[in-house]
Amino acid sequence: MRISVLIPVFNEEKTLKEIFRRVKLTGLADEILFIDDGSTDSTPEILKNLSKNKKVSLIRFEKNHGKGAAIRAGIEAASGDVIIIQDADLEYDPREYPTLLKPIEEGIADVVFGSRFLGGARRPVMFWHMVANKFLTFITNLFYDNILSDMETGYKVFIKKAIEGIHFKSNRFDFEPEFTAKVLKKKCRIYEVPISFNPRDYAEGKKIGFIDAVVAFWALIKYRFVD
Repeated sequence: MRISVLIPVFNEEKTLKEIFRRVKLTGLADEILFIDDGSTDSTPEILKNLSKNKKVSLIRFEKNHGKGAAIRAGIEAASGDVIIIQDADLEYDPREYPTLLKPIEEGIADVVFGSRFLGGARRPVMFWHMVANKFLTFITNLFYDNILSDMETGYKVFIKKAIEGIHFKSNRFDFEPEFTAKVLKKKCRIYEVPISFNPRDYAEGKKIGFIDAVVAFWALIKYRFVD
C-alpha cells in the first residue's frame, strides 16, 4: 500500500521541522503532503525548504479557510492508497503509525480511529476538553448506533477508495464529526486502537475552543439526516 500523510498547518513554525522529522523517521510515508492554511508566521518559508525533499508535496492557501478545508484539499491531492491525517502540533505521535495501520493491513478495517480513551499514555490536562469530547462521542453513538470511544480524535486513517462517493463540506474543526457521521452512514468498517496523547494548552498554541464543540454538536445532528 502506498501511504500518504496529510499535515494541515496554520502558524506552526515552532513544531514543523520536528513533526516532519518524526513522520520521516517512521519510514512508512510514501508521500508527506503539507497543506498550509494561510499561515502568517514563518511557516511558509519552513515548508518551502521542507518541500525540497522528494517525498514532500505542498499546497498553500493564501487565506485561512480552516482545518477541514485543508484536509479536504489534501484528500483530493493525495496519491496514496491509505491516508493518515497528522496534526502538526506534536499532540499525536507518528510512532503510532504501525498500530494505526495494522487493522487495515490485516483487512479488517476501512477506517481506523486512534482513541485517546482506550488506555494509552497521555498528559493529564484540559479536563473540560475531555468532557466535551466524551459528550460529543456519546451523541455520535446515540445518533448513529455505535460504540466509539473517541469521535473527535485527530488520528483518522483510512483507505482512500473507502470514502469514494462521500463529499465532505466542512471547513473548520467540524470536519471530525462530519467525517465520522458519513463513514458510519456508509457502513465503512471502523476499528479503534489506543494511542498516546500529549495535548498542548492554550498558552502553547491550542486553537480549538468551546464554540467548536457547539458546531460539532450541530454537525452530528445535521449529518444524521442530510448528506
